[in-house]
Parts: sequence; structure tokens; C-alpha cells
Amino acid sequence: MTAIPSFTGDANPYSGGDPYADYRTADLPFTSYANLADRRLGAAVIAANDEFFAERENLLVPERAEFDPEHFGHKGKIMDGWETRRRRGVSAEHPWPAEEDHDWALVRLGAPGVIRGIVVDTAHFRGNYPQAVSVEGTAVPGSPSPAELLGDDVKWTTLVPRTPVGGHAANGFAVAAEQCFTHLRIRQHPDGGIARLRVHGEVVPDPAWLAALGTFDVVALENGGLVEDASDLFYSPASHTIQPGRSRKMDDGWETRRRRDRGHDWIRYRLSAQAQIRALEIDTAYLKGNSAGWASVSVRDGEDGDWREILPRTRLQPDTNHRFVLPEPAVGTHARVDIFPDGGISRLRLFGSLTQEGTARLAARHQELGG
Repeated sequence: MTAIPSFTGDANPYSGGDPYADYRTADLPFTSYANLADRRLGAAVIAANDEFFAERENLLVPERAEFDPEHFGHKGKIMDGWETRRRRGVSAEHPWPAEEDHDWALVRLGAPGVIRGIVVDTAHFRGNYPQAVSVEGTAVPGSPSPAELLGDDVKWTTLVPRTPVGGHAANGFAVAAEQCFTHLRIRQHPDGGIARLRVHGEVVPDPAWLAALGTFDVVALENGGLVEDASDLFYSPASHTIQPGRSRKMDDGWETRRRRDRGHDWIRYRLSAQAQIRALEIDTAYLKGNSAGWASVSVRDGEDGDWREILPRTRLQPDTNHRFVLPEPAVGTHARVDIFPDGGISRLRLFGSLTQEGTARLAARHQELGG
């Protein structure tokens, strides 16, 4: 994997103009995976020991952090992130925080999954970011309370050891732990502010839950679906098409740049597991003057299987949810939607159920990852 640059030290004081002009970032390879800490997927910051200056919930806001240099409140400068008060030592002779002093927040992931990388974003925290951060993960079934998660019987796995970070920067960390996690604990040493937390990885669904559902959306992110690749990501991520719920605005879907050739655009997906698809939806919500003109859907069984068209090229209407019942079930492990010639769709839904083989493989993976 490509080395991830480190951004240690202060950023320059804000001097006016574009607040992101001197923002430090890099091409982080793991960001192609979905954000498991997305509020739209059901993630939440369920507890923090301190949020004096700025609320913990800001960590998971989907949009990038905003900065208003004139925005002050009763407690001081209002920041778009999670910010704690300054820690102090125990006496005048020892006014500095102890080496072990830190602040923490507990994050429930939107869906259990394998984590491939974490971004601790300190955007706009220039002189008030933490000196270092660390992140741990655990897997606890059900809906544990903060007190239960902090109990002595809960085992935490270190995902990011205590590491220096930089201010006004996207601090990225690759994660190699091949196991399933449901919750994270992020610590900032000794105090300070973090604008956003992104946790990129792959959803690992519970086979028992999917079996109880019977028929479900086999490409949905929350059920273990994954976008493998797409022809164009100019305006928005292709992973938006398998997010929960309907799109609420134009950029909550997938939109490509305008083509000036004779080609077309596409997205390729990996399903939850091998499945029988019986119906599908293609939604163009909020894409009114820029929806795809036509679309087709194909599936294949296995990494090397041949693509088989299950929905021929069909005219799409703007801002419309299109529903199709297949004449016979289509078995596959992967799907592809092709749009002609360009434009966008907001959601793709593939309704069906796992095959016996798909159920067995998913159960084996779930057990292997400690789910």
C-alpha cells in the first residue's frame, strides 16, 4: 500500500480568504471504501468525557467542516467539530497535563464491519488540535450502553496506536486488523479538537438477520453490498447509490461529467453474497435535468463469470423511482448498472434472497471475522 504522509505540527494561523487554501491532505487509498461512521448509515457518537467548546456529534457530520472566524458564543470560539477544554496539571508546581491524560469519545458504527482505514480530520483546528490521537475498536452485540462498553469485561483492540497528528489536516491511518468491529473509542492526547472522523471499511452483515428478513436489498451497503468500481466519479461517489433511504438532494446520488464521446458510464457492485434477484429499482430522485437517459442492469456469478443482462436498456425519467419485476430470478454475486450516455442515478435496489451457497459463505466469513 502507498505510504500515508504524516501531517505533524501546527498549521499557519488563519489569515483570511479560503479557509481550506492551506489544508493538508493526501490521496488516501482506503477512502474508496464506504464510511462505516456515516450518520446516514446509523452511526452515532454515543458518549464523550468532555465537549465544552464543541459537541461530539459534529464528528460524524457528512459534509466537510465549516469555519466562520467571527462565530463566538458564551464559551468562546464556536468550532465545527468536537473540542474539549484545556487540561491542567495538579498544582502550580506541576501545571502541565500528565502523560496519561486524554479525552475520549465512543462511536457506534452504522453497521458492523472490517475497517480498512481511519481519517482523523483536524480541519480549522490550527493551534487547538490534539498532540496525538489513538483509536481502539471492539465488537459487542446488541445495543450496549456507554457504561457497558467501558466495563472491564469488554476487550478493545488497538487500531491506531498513540500517534502525533497535525492541525488543519486530514490525518490518515491504514488499519490491518482483519476482524469485525461495532464500536470505536477515539482518544485525543491530552486535549483539543477534531473536526471529523471517517472510518472506511466493508460492512459485515449478520447472516441470521438476513435469513430472518428473507427478501431484502442484496446490494445495499447496510446489507454488505459494495461498490467495486465506476467509470466516472467527477461529481459524487458511486457508493451513494447503495446508501439507506431515498436521496434527499442532487448530490446525494451519483452523477457523472458530461460526455463528449460515444461511450457510456457504469458502476460495478459486489452483492452481499450469491443471491437470487427477483426485482429491482432505479431511482433518479432530484436528478431533474441531469438524470441518465437510459439504463441497463447485468449480473454475473463469480469473479470470472460472464455478464448476463437482466434489465435491457430502458428509458429513465427524471426525478422518478423506476420499478421492475424480473420474469425469472437472476442468480449472481456481482451486478453492473450501465447508464447511457451519461448523467446520474440516485439509488439502485436489487431485491432478492441469498442462495444456499451464498448463505453458507456469508456465515463462514462472519464467523471468521468474529462477528
